[in-house]
Amino acid sequence: MTDRHAHSLPASYFDERYAADPDPWQFETSAYERAKYQASLEALPRARYASALEVGCSIGVLTEALAQRCDAVFSVDLAERALDRARKRCRSLPHVRFALARVPDQWPEGTFDLILLSEVVYYLDAADVGRLVARVRGSLRPGGAVLLVHWTGETHYPLTGDEAAECFIGGADAFLRVHGHTRTDKYRLDVLAGF
Repeated sequence: MTDRHAHSLPASYFDERYAADPDPWQFETSAYERAKYQASLEALPRARYASALEVGCSIGVLTEALAQRCDAVFSVDLAERALDRARKRCRSLPHVRFALARVPDQWPEGTFDLILLSEVVYYLDAADVGRLVARVRGSLRPGGAVLLVHWTGETHYPLTGDEAAECFIGGADAFLRVHGHTRTDKYRLDVLAGF
């Protein structure tokens, strides 16, 4: 395995992947991704949400499914090529909006009762995870939920899936509690609830 990145991955890392392959993580075709998305939606504490924020929406496969459970979805990604495909996929869903944003430096206005951080936190270093926690705290509505999902295999990202989840959970313990936890042989899923 190659050495792990010391700092949060730059936008160019993702731009290069989408330039080489429009679906570099096989979100559209992978049985793993399909099962993980289904488990993610089943893990949500409520059947419906007023307003969801999805960080790292990529090409919008999970966004499209999430939209069936939300009155409004705001999805962000730092790769314009991915966002172009996500917009096309969700063009018939007027309650879904997209924006180019590098989290945690850039963050949307407004508040949300659901924030999804699916396969994104381990792209950040520990300092940026701390800043992400602060952003979430400032925009999560009272009683809202946060969904963390991370692949637990080896990567060259700044954090492993377990490190990313534990870093976020530990940093957010003043306003979030673990509501549910699932672990498979490939990923972990943590549902956090505001209190």
